[in-house]
Amino acid sequence: MADQDKSMQRPTLSGRFGVLALGAATLAILAASPGVLAAPLRVLQGLGFRPHAPDLGLLAAAPLVIQLHVAGAVTAFVIGAVLLAGVKGTGLHKALGWTWVLAMTLTAVSSLFIRTINPGHFSLIHLLSGWTLIALPMAIFAIKRRKVRQHARAMTGMFVGGLLIAGLFTFLPGRLMWHVFLG
Repeated sequence: MADQDKSMQRPTLSGRFGVLALGAATLAILAASPGVLAAPLRVLQGLGFRPHAPDLGLLAAAPLVIQLHVAGAVTAFVIGAVLLAGVKGTGLHKALGWTWVLAMTLTAVSSLFIRTINPGHFSLIHLLSGWTLIALPMAIFAIKRRKVRQHARAMTGMFVGGLLIAGLFTFLPGRLMWHVFLG
């Protein structure tokens, strides 16, 4: 009888599948109704928004420290997304995790030498770099002590704060990534 009850249950949209389904539905609705995006696109066009193929020549012309920073951030973003979506605790997770730690360290350390926002001085964004350089060893120490929840919280926080939120700031009008992808 228990097997019969399970087969009669209504399927739910939970976990990763639910997020993917919601994202696909949102994209489908936006694609079907282009008028919804007209006003925001006019505002972006006023800021010089012209989507185009990435102009990698701008990155190639950037100083080496910026190139290293971008390489570390992109590597950490891709590996971090794989780690967050994948099964935890496997050999692959551990190997990719150590690679992610190295990429995050490269990103944080290289950012200390990028001072274009406040020439010659640190800016508020550098607080994220300091936080990352302190939080990375703490997260590693947490997993070594088998404090999985503390480790997961710290690593996810660094991914969201140190990569996603800080990464979004690099796409502001006038910044290098804005020009590479949008300007």
